[in-house]
Amino acid sequence: MANIDYSYFISPHASRRRPALTRELTKRAYAVKDTISLAEGMPNEVTFPFEKMQISLKDGSTLTLQGQQLNAALQYIPTQGYPPLVKTLKEFTQRVHQPPNWQDRELLVTNGSQDGISKSIELCIQEGEPILVQNPLYTGTEIVLKPYKAELLPVDHDEFGMSAQKLVNVLEDRKAKYTEEGGGWKMPKLLYVNPTGSNPAGTTMPAERRKEIYNICCKYNILILEDDPYCFMHFLDENPPSFLSLDTEGRVLRFDSLSKVLSSGLRMGWVTGPKQIIANIELHIQSSYLHSSTLSQVITENLFQAWGYDKFMEHLDFVRKYYRARRDLTVDSMERHLKGLCEWTVPTGGMFVWIKVHGVSDVYDMLMSRGLKKGITFVPGHAFMADPTKACNYIRASYSKAAPKQIEKAMKLLAELIREEHLLLRRKLENCT
Repeated sequence: MANIDYSYFISPHASRRRPALTRELTKRAYAVKDTISLAEGMPNEVTFPFEKMQISLKDGSTLTLQGQQLNAALQYIPTQGYPPLVKTLKEFTQRVHQPPNWQDRELLVTNGSQDGISKSIELCIQEGEPILVQNPLYTGTEIVLKPYKAELLPVDHDEFGMSAQKLVNVLEDRKAKYTEEGGGWKMPKLLYVNPTGSNPAGTTMPAERRKEIYNICCKYNILILEDDPYCFMHFLDENPPSFLSLDTEGRVLRFDSLSKVLSSGLRMGWVTGPKQIIANIELHIQSSYLHSSTLSQVITENLFQAWGYDKFMEHLDFVRKYYRARRDLTVDSMERHLKGLCEWTVPTGGMFVWIKVHGVSDVYDMLMSRGLKKGITFVPGHAFMADPTKACNYIRASYSKAAPKQIEKAMKLLAELIREEHLLLRRKLENCT
């Protein structure tokens, strides 16, 4: 790996964090079994009212938690995560991504990937600093950045995701300002990217594009925040390589999630990255919620062990096919009702389609006022733009949960709404003239 100075990426307030001694002793208690410990403030499991937990799976099998394993599931654990699950996730990550220089990386269990993204941004960003973001971007990232008054440097996308050439253009423009004017202009040190089935655009970045962007980040010394919750929900014939799998220098923080493929309520995610960065995120979690839900982690570990790698991948294949079929029926419905009124790129992954409305420069009032009265809900594109104050003629539609008949009806009503909006705009124009 390259000799990266990670202190450059860690903010002053984050660098002041120190480990809690009690948390370190908890970690040691799990690692060293033959020690008598009077150190931890762990409640005695005898006082807990739970005797046994059974979870019935749809394949007819059952997961049972009882005895020592149930005690562990109800107890405090090391901040990094439930040790058996940490081991399983490391093996899974290595097998799926085969990252180079694995010995220099670490993994940390988080409350879904959103928690990892939030902690990582708070680790690295200071008030007013710039950050490179794909445009449009996941709104959950924008709300993390807002309290820091971060300067969002938008990099526009095409049908293959973030444009590498536009990324270079943004960086070169920034470099020129930094060199010529100095002072208030700073170079960005973070790039946020959602490369597979991106939210909201549904684009999946091909391998060559990922390599281009990775090399650009190496050149400009940028840490990549790879948010990839739809990694296993792309609709391509081959799995695109992750940024983690390309990371020869140690500049990728990868966020994985089981929310879309096992259960969003389990809040199961993990972040993988350089050891020094992960250690600092761990310190942040120590000072906030100690560790992610032990019960969720034990359930997940039991499922991994019951299924094994092959059956788990079979489940992921089922999930992929399920959403591809929903994508297809949604696009078919759009062809029937929205053709000529809108344009879109067929999603190559994820749960969303990104729709551009013709003849309406700003869809906000149309959707949030007249659309709600019609009984349909879509998200105005403003929510996903680097500058949400600008007029936007895009709509995000989700095909993940509504019944097929509901999707058909929603697209028909959206078409009616757009035609009514066209008529309303014509009348306003006529009144002005």
